[in-house]
Amino acid sequence: MRTLTKLSTAPNAKAPSDAAEDVSADSAAARHELDGRIKGAGPLARDTLPYTNTHPHSQAHESAVKHVTGRAAYIDDLSVPADTLHVALGLSPVAHGRLTRLDLDKVRAMPGVVDVIAVDDVPGHTDIGPVFPGDPIFVSDTISYVGQVIFAVAAESHRAAREAVQAAVIEIDEQPACLDPVAAAEREEFVRPSHVQQSGDWEQALKNAALVVEDEQFVGGQEHFYLEGQACLVQPTEDEGVVVFTSNQHPSETQKLVAEVLGIPFHAVTVEVRRMGGGFGGKETQASPWACIAALFARRTGRTTRARLPRGDDMRATGKRHPFHNRYRLGVDEQGVIQGGEITLIGDCGYSPDLSDAIVDRAMFHSDNAYSLGDARVTGHRARTHTASNTAFRGFGGPQGMMVIEAAMDDIARRIGEDPLTVRKRNFYRADSQTTRRDITHYGQQVDQIGLLHDLVEQLETSSDYWERRRAITEFNAESPIIKRGLALTPVKFGISFTAKHLNQAGALLHVYTDGSVMINHGGTEMGQGLHTKICQVAARELGLDTEQVRISATRTDKVPNTSPTAASSGTDLNGQAARDACTKLKQRLFDFAHEHLYQDQGLDREDMRLEDGHLIAGHGESERRIPWGELIQAAYLNRISLSEKGFYATPLIHYDRNVGQGRPFYYYAFGAAVAEVSVDILSGEYQVDRVDILQDVGDSLNPAIDIGQVEGGFFQGMGWLTSEELKWNDAGRLISDGPATYKIPTYGDLPPVFNVKLLEGHPNSMASIYRSKAVGEPPFMLGMAVWSALRDALASLTNYVEAPRLDTPATPERVLMAAEALRAQYGSQHDALYNKRPLEKGDE
Repeated sequence: MRTLTKLSTAPNAKAPSDAAEDVSADSAAARHELDGRIKGAGPLARDTLPYTNTHPHSQAHESAVKHVTGRAAYIDDLSVPADTLHVALGLSPVAHGRLTRLDLDKVRAMPGVVDVIAVDDVPGHTDIGPVFPGDPIFVSDTISYVGQVIFAVAAESHRAAREAVQAAVIEIDEQPACLDPVAAAEREEFVRPSHVQQSGDWEQALKNAALVVEDEQFVGGQEHFYLEGQACLVQPTEDEGVVVFTSNQHPSETQKLVAEVLGIPFHAVTVEVRRMGGGFGGKETQASPWACIAALFARRTGRTTRARLPRGDDMRATGKRHPFHNRYRLGVDEQGVIQGGEITLIGDCGYSPDLSDAIVDRAMFHSDNAYSLGDARVTGHRARTHTASNTAFRGFGGPQGMMVIEAAMDDIARRIGEDPLTVRKRNFYRADSQTTRRDITHYGQQVDQIGLLHDLVEQLETSSDYWERRRAITEFNAESPIIKRGLALTPVKFGISFTAKHLNQAGALLHVYTDGSVMINHGGTEMGQGLHTKICQVAARELGLDTEQVRISATRTDKVPNTSPTAASSGTDLNGQAARDACTKLKQRLFDFAHEHLYQDQGLDREDMRLEDGHLIAGHGESERRIPWGELIQAAYLNRISLSEKGFYATPLIHYDRNVGQGRPFYYYAFGAAVAEVSVDILSGEYQVDRVDILQDVGDSLNPAIDIGQVEGGFFQGMGWLTSEELKWNDAGRLISDGPATYKIPTYGDLPPVFNVKLLEGHPNSMASIYRSKAVGEPPFMLGMAVWSALRDALASLTNYVEAPRLDTPATPERVLMAAEALRAQYGSQHDALYNKRPLEKGDE
């Protein structure tokens, strides 16, 4: 995709009513100007962000200097023994079939090869499905996708291993592959059972509605495209175990699977994660297979083993964001307010369950976004196709679910002749009366802080000059034959918690050394999002220290056991509370010690003690007593007071009964909204994002500088998902967008020239989260929907705003052009009448 960095039409461009040759000249001139502006983006005009340097909680990422100087160690940077082995994988070349012959003799004879393994060489479990069975570590019989692992090679060098893989003799009885999730759903080929959530009589709501609006959409998947690919390093230990260094969002799950594959106890496996070069969900479950394979080689050979997937193998062998096919049928009143209806979501899960049950569930939970569905039924299907098993990706199904209702909002607005923002605001969750509850979701959870949602949108509506720009854009489109501008404001309501209740727990381990320095360890993993930085801030805040006195250590399964994945935007909520719990326990122990041994003769109140500015402080005014932190720790140590503590936290209140599809799956909601303005060349389909304004709810931010970075990055990644990142498979089921040459993530040049990002102030979390903050990892991702909706708005101008065209995602220039051509074919005479300023004639309708 070539996304334009600037689009404009000359101010003196001639009206469409002029001669045809003049219009053509204007078109050529406009395109010439556009092409000239493609080469470089204008300066990035952001609002001043007062948080970045002046807010007391704003601090740089704990590894920022290491990142920019290259000193941050990733898996491939770790020092290894000279005899380290390197792994390469033998992958299936077909999407579906039966393995009839596997001859690896020539592979074993290749230079540098030390070991070759297949399914019969696994001593323990051969199925490594993370939640449900269905993910074999190696193919035994049935092949289910191109890129499935058939065997693996360990050699003296990475090159030798990759060359040896090519010598294998593989015979496969190839069978037809299913790549269409809709067809699979019709045949009831599911990886997990379908699920339904329902509130009220949705059928009656449709019958009684003044207007019924319905449509369908395809929402494409997304490659994680992390900078650091799948990688791990496994060292054998003297007690028949292994130590696994891995780029991984779920160390405890990898510990479990490695132990089960090797047939050894969990305590014989230690997994360590210092940092990842990006994860986005792609390393929640799908980092484990490579660790299992490397561990097999390490135990068989007694040598350290490294596995790292080349980008092409990585993209072929691992799953993506789930593509979805969505359908809706909604009944609305004369004002466009939804009364009820039905929504059907079909998730393309790939060949196995992986995390698809929870992902499709979350898509169903978020099919309302910020709007009351009234009496509604939401159905989610989990279709099986012959592709890599699709997996977690930032938002975890929520974005795909939100897309269906955002499409409906645009469609309703066009049908009733109102601005989409007006219709959106009318449908927001609200508490109308005791008899008409508009603050309860279709799955039975009451939406708290409804007023915050309304206030946030109103603030953004004003600060972005939405209505003034709307008038200007409408006037511009009426006069511009080639360039069409679009504007959209879309909200986000995102539920925070794992929907699997047992995962909402976390632990931490705190050590204070005799010089007063502090080491904190917790169960979360760092993938660049600043989790470790925030946990250091929590510990420093609780102990009254500067953050320089607190250091984070790598996440290890032998320090904090049985950890949950770093996912669901819950990393800080869970691990921050666990770290705070550890600090609180230690702090109380120090207060008890100080009261008994240091202040016992001074009559100071035990309840009045506090840790501030590197001191233990007791009393106030003239009676105030201070002890430096270092002296306090020395005294405690000499008096045999424990200076280590563990913390634990479990999220309260949450529950969900899948049998009835009702409950409270989320502890709270995070809100946000974005306004996007785009310009589209309707003769080529090329477009640019001209301006974006974002206002994000993060409660009382723990670190506004990091949070703003998360909002910016999340929006940008969401925009890429909906515009340029297109996954393509050929008819045989082979992924052909398997590298940066064919898969296009957005780049710096795609940034809008005007990009204003602010955090909402004055609205702390209503729930008892860590310091009343809110999660910020996933919610901003869905702000990218504003760009997609703005593209539909620009195209709708071709119909004089009476229809919002279907625009599947990613909305590449090709799709935009096809949508424009379809509208011109359908509304051509109306379009000509509007822009040539002649009255509509009979038959034009």
